[in-house]
Amino acid sequence: MVDGERRATARPLRPAAPPDDGTPPIPRPRRAGSGPVEKPQLGPGAKADAEPGSGGDEQPDSGPETKAEAAAESGGRRRRMPFAHAVRTRPRQLTVGAARATRAWSRRPGGRTTLPALFLLALVAAAATAGAVVVPAAVGRPEPVAEATPSQSVPQTAAAPATPPLPELTGLPGTAAPTGTPLPGATTAPVLPAGRPADALTGWAQRVGAVTGVPVVALQAYAYAELVLAQTHRGCQLSWTTLAAIGYVESRHGAANGATLQADGRALPEIKGEPLDGQGGRSRILDTDQGLLDGDRVHDRALGPMQFIPTTWQEIGADADGDGVKNPHDIDDAALAAGLYLCKGGRNMTIPGDWWGAILSYNDVRRYAQAVFDKADEYGRLSRNVR
Repeated sequence: MVDGERRATARPLRPAAPPDDGTPPIPRPRRAGSGPVEKPQLGPGAKADAEPGSGGDEQPDSGPETKAEAAAESGGRRRRMPFAHAVRTRPRQLTVGAARATRAWSRRPGGRTTLPALFLLALVAAAATAGAVVVPAAVGRPEPVAEATPSQSVPQTAAAPATPPLPELTGLPGTAAPTGTPLPGATTAPVLPAGRPADALTGWAQRVGAVTGVPVVALQAYAYAELVLAQTHRGCQLSWTTLAAIGYVESRHGAANGATLQADGRALPEIKGEPLDGQGGRSRILDTDQGLLDGDRVHDRALGPMQFIPTTWQEIGADADGDGVKNPHDIDDAALAAGLYLCKGGRNMTIPGDWWGAILSYNDVRRYAQAVFDKADEYGRLSRNVR
């Protein structure tokens, strides 16, 4: 070297062999997770490597392993779990995977059969469970029992608002069926008075007619129809007062258009209503009988003392006087047919609802039904004490 140049001092290398003073060699630190690392003991003359500011040689970073060793030397107790990330799976991934597997299985032939069966089995199980809980609870709950009340002819339920009560039922006041009065369908034929069967009611009809103003022939027809229906339709309990009220409203007991009731019950001349052409508040009904009954080939007309239209008469017409003819112009036949019509459908004419329903089926006009009620009530009150 040239004199005057500053020399650089080199740091002595660490001896390869252990020192002669008996100091043990420096052990290699263990890897993280293999247990605690003991810090080596340095001898009195030894100096630690890479002291701060010493400018000694620094070893380069050799990777994660070197960092773990450095952490161990600094006194940390970090544990590494190798392969822990390999078994870590999120719940959402598990759910999605299960759903995809189930869908793929359901598309296979076995899944197409098994999946509906499992669903049906679940429904049956749910229904059985519900039944096991609900049915015993419902059966075990006692229901209140209504106290029995004596049966009455008219129920205790009130009629519709603004509906008057049923007219008083008087039947045939103070008498049963007169001796010798035949009823249609009777097995024995008692001795009959001369003329039509309803003539057996002449005495009663004269007394009632005197207080009500109803012609005797008409009263006989109405009362006879009640007696027949009492045998053939016992549940109907139709009173003659209702038939008499209809006869009054429809034809003034066979006196409309100047007609007169004959002794045999026929109204002459025959009573035929206006054509049912839809005019003047009338219904519109085209001809149904080719004019055979009403003489009109264009429109139907109401017929006789009880004003039947041809189609209704063909359905319900009756022969009450036994002459072999169903004649709508004969008040005997017409009164019985009217009673049969009112009793249709099992009606009980002592029940207000059935009574009003029957009258409105005869003529579906409220004013008409009210007029029939008023007249029936009047006949019942006037004849109440007649014997």
